[in-house]
Amino acid sequence: MSADFYALLGVSSNASADDIKKAYRKKARELHPDANPGDPEAENQFKEVSRAYEVLSDPDTRARYDRFGEQGLGGAGGGGDPFGGGGLGDIFEAFFGGGSGGFSSRQQAGPPRGQDLEVTARIDLSGVMFGTQVTVDVNTAVVCSDCAGSGAGGGTKPVTCSDCSGSGQVRRVRQSMLGQMVTSGPCGRCGGLGQVVMTPCSSCSGEGRRASKESYTVDVPAGIRSGQTLRLTGRGAVGARGGAAGDLYVHVAVAQHEKLIRDEDDLIWILPLTISQAALGVHQVLDALDGELDLVVPAGTQHGHEFVARGRGVPHLNGRGRGHLRVRVAVTVPKNLSEEQEALLRQLAQISGEEVANADKGIFSRIKSAFS
Repeated sequence: MSADFYALLGVSSNASADDIKKAYRKKARELHPDANPGDPEAENQFKEVSRAYEVLSDPDTRARYDRFGEQGLGGAGGGGDPFGGGGLGDIFEAFFGGGSGGFSSRQQAGPPRGQDLEVTARIDLSGVMFGTQVTVDVNTAVVCSDCAGSGAGGGTKPVTCSDCSGSGQVRRVRQSMLGQMVTSGPCGRCGGLGQVVMTPCSSCSGEGRRASKESYTVDVPAGIRSGQTLRLTGRGAVGARGGAAGDLYVHVAVAQHEKLIRDEDDLIWILPLTISQAALGVHQVLDALDGELDLVVPAGTQHGHEFVARGRGVPHLNGRGRGHLRVRVAVTVPKNLSEEQEALLRQLAQISGEEVANADKGIFSRIKSAFS
């Protein structure tokens, strides 16, 4: 009695074509001879499952099978390809993630693309504010001027490879238990280029390129952050024998500013004030990156207070507007007081009713040492 093709694949008789395909791939992976070496039962089951998929994957043969059973198929699917022109490709896809309808993974003939290169560009915060241009030096490969990149010297030209007829690929056919398998790969004679240099250029030894140190000017946009990367298309190394150039990746490093700290697109200026300045107020003129900033600090300003100058920060990268400039007050306490300064502070403390250490510094130091 013939086996039920739907049962072999583990699907119902009204399963969709997609469900049948998924079920077949799963079964094929489980039962494939390569996954079950020396197991004749698995090999027979694999053949039955493949036969079932051959029939059910084709709408015409599936309709005949549904109406008349296996006897109604006649010679359907019995040609040279035991998988009905699609099964073998599905096996390859199931194991290797292919799906191109066959085993050939042809590559386009021609010279390969050159290498991508990396370099670091160092800028200051002013360059971040307004954008800038920097020059970077790169060790790279450029087209050989003597052979114009062909790799051929002495007035000669590359000739078509006789092994691959210029395609850069060679096909190989082998027989297996599953039938005839056709694969393709780069031609060993020309390395996949499709052409052979008979007389190499003496300047580049047939490479078509030479080593060189090049300088490039890089436009750095305003608002860029340290660690971000700019891509310069086609500024990498050129490929051998006329291959396209790779890309140049420029990593940006921003130097620290002596007074300004970047916080996202805001700038923070730490403004040191004495106790007197914070208590009585002061007028300060700050030399910001985009011009002077006139700041009036009112009397009684506390440590840590921030004054915000809106729109005076870093420009938004690839957008409109800017961040803010935040001036943060840092009240400093004098460490070494003169006798007159100390007397005045004690007088202030007395007027304010504040408790402070007495003038006997020896006693104070002994108390302090107990908590060191």
